[in-house]
Amino acid sequence: MSQLKPNILLIMADQFRWDCLACAGNPAIRTPNLDRLAVRGVRFANAFTPNPICVPARAAIMTGNYPHVCTGSKDNGGAIRPGQPLLTEVLKSAGYRTYAMGKLHFEPYSPPGQPRLVHGFEHVDLHESGRIVGQFDPEGRLRGLEDYIDYLHTVGWGGYSRGHGIGNNDVRPCPSPLPAEHHVDHWIAECTIRQLQRHRRETPDRPFFMFMSSPKPHAPYDPPRPYDQIYDPRRLPAPFGSAADAAERDPTLEIERVTRAQSSLSPEAVQVIRSYYYGSITFLDAQIGRVMAEVERQGLLDNTLVLFTADHGDLMGDFGAFFKGNHLNGSVRIPFLAAGPGVARGAVSEALVGLQDILPTCAAAAGATIGQPVQGADLSGVLASGRGTPRRVYYAQTGDNPKQSCMVCDGSWKYIYTQWGAIEELYDQQNDPAELRNRAGDPACAAELAEGRRRLRACAAELGDTAILSGGGFAASPLDRGEIRRRPINGMGWRWY
Repeated sequence: MSQLKPNILLIMADQFRWDCLACAGNPAIRTPNLDRLAVRGVRFANAFTPNPICVPARAAIMTGNYPHVCTGSKDNGGAIRPGQPLLTEVLKSAGYRTYAMGKLHFEPYSPPGQPRLVHGFEHVDLHESGRIVGQFDPEGRLRGLEDYIDYLHTVGWGGYSRGHGIGNNDVRPCPSPLPAEHHVDHWIAECTIRQLQRHRRETPDRPFFMFMSSPKPHAPYDPPRPYDQIYDPRRLPAPFGSAADAAERDPTLEIERVTRAQSSLSPEAVQVIRSYYYGSITFLDAQIGRVMAEVERQGLLDNTLVLFTADHGDLMGDFGAFFKGNHLNGSVRIPFLAAGPGVARGAVSEALVGLQDILPTCAAAAGATIGQPVQGADLSGVLASGRGTPRRVYYAQTGDNPKQSCMVCDGSWKYIYTQWGAIEELYDQQNDPAELRNRAGDPACAAELAEGRRRLRACAAELGDTAILSGGGFAASPLDRGEIRRRPINGMGWRWY
């Protein structure tokens, strides 16, 4: 090949915990292909999402900016604003072909009969976990919006992508009714391999940017057989803490637990869910292995920058809760691996990094000009040596007024402020990585608490997230501790209102 610029392959999982990699020290999980990627490159041990919800996290990847800047919302909605840089457009300006396979999950979706909104990708094989079909055609009769849904019709499995009847945000586990070769992650890998081959045939003299984006291991927890059986739920580690430990933490933990019927799960049911979540990860790892084998077969391994990450994590039963939308480690910390040209081999970096750093890092690798300042950092120097950090403190945000929550973490201490209930949390990351003890009320940690408050105010002001600020303090909510009221829901628990 005559082109010298590196190809870029961005592999992304949805709701993948930071600690669910064997190379990150998890003794139970099997991730041989991702571990192999870590051996070839850098693993970031302190990687975060700037917002632990799907849509804003993905918008930050595409624009290099925090969600309050690029969409105007810190909640799970909002379209990327006009005038924002787009990763695809930045790379196309440097001569790249752009491809996306799998889940984009950026709003707004395009109505039927209009061109699909694909954010600058020249080719898309799309699957939005049924969200587009569900939005415009609840009965599932419409074709042409989600390519995977159409694919299943062509192979005799039409309608079975959700044949078990479990929704996108249900915690019930169930194996997929689809054979493994027709599971969505296998299809996404197949599409990626097909586009790699197409690119080599049609434009081998140009570099590519490929976004391989899996909707898993996000709920429903439904790995294909036999991946539902490879982990014994009795032998997996239990979640951190319990529902009783959720007091004096972000109240959304309790809200989610009750409104999504998570409070009805037995400890044994939680372990089955965790085993299915692990099975989904191992199946995804196998598909990543298939794609990397094709990259190597084409002789592109040494000239392809490969990044692997996730939009956010999943509490997976920690403190009696599931999913994301809070700043506990299970939700806000993410896996982040990089390998390829200019990347140190076998390094573990303690740098504080996040998803907003992907655009400037890819732009630097491509020799592209972004054209305007962004809030993310170019990680090229860190990748080259495995040392250094682009920032001393990492800031994350989620939720809009009056349910905002923000976090600052320096790798040693994490401070969280949640507007709803005016909750403060302080965790010793070195001695309590499971975050079992909230030290915000501990007199021995008064200095760390004061520093956390100061840092959060300073970061919010510097980044322009002024909605969380009020005078010299933080935005208050009418739902403070003395005013939150509760009422029973069908005898199952309590609902905050």
